[in-house]
Amino acid sequence: MAVENEFLTQFVEETTFYNRIILSHLLPANLWEPLPHFLQTWLRNYLAGNLLYFISGSDSIPTKKAMIMQIHVAMKAMPWYTLLPTVSEYMIERGWTKCYSTLDHFNWFLSLVYIALYLLLVEARVPSFGRDTSGSTARDSSVHIANSSHNASESFVLEGIWTASIHDCIHGNIWPIMGAGYHTIHHTTYKHNYGHYTIWMDWMFGTLVPLAEDDNEKVK
Repeated sequence: MAVENEFLTQFVEETTFYNRIILSHLLPANLWEPLPHFLQTWLRNYLAGNLLYFISGSDSIPTKKAMIMQIHVAMKAMPWYTLLPTVSEYMIERGWTKCYSTLDHFNWFLSLVYIALYLLLVEARVPSFGRDTSGSTARDSSVHIANSSHNASESFVLEGIWTASIHDCIHGNIWPIMGAGYHTIHHTTYKHNYGHYTIWMDWMFGTLVPLAEDDNEKVK
């Protein structure tokens, strides 16, 4: 039992370290130090998420109306968006997951199998969520953001690469990759191109809208 507690303490200490790095630079100590550990973690994720959202951008500048709409939708989704990794970290700290603090504790083969299963399940479930929420722009965008933020430890790097590439205005035009051109249409209609990494599920569910030739040139 003592060994298990010592093992889980490593995760708590790591989360506390991240909380202190972010919160100590953004807020006075008297505002966040008295908070419970869980709320500190959520506040860290929330503030960091907002900071990242507002300082990041793209080469193409949308209209003022489009920017205001996107900001409104993103701000409504942000508390839930940042709650997901907070709950995930809490579950890890409680020992409810199979996360490990160092690389020598897990099986590499099983890790690759889990990553493959994770990618398959995420790719398969995005269109079904989209079909259920296509009637609401805010709800659809909230689900989209959540789908972009799965906190599975093994897939964190892949998620980061995907999130950057799918929003960077570089279409790529490599079949069957869900490039930025396809994803731009998703942010325009909120009813098409829900794909996470590929266009396969959108093609199967009839929600795929290809990029027009003239738009393809603009995206490039």
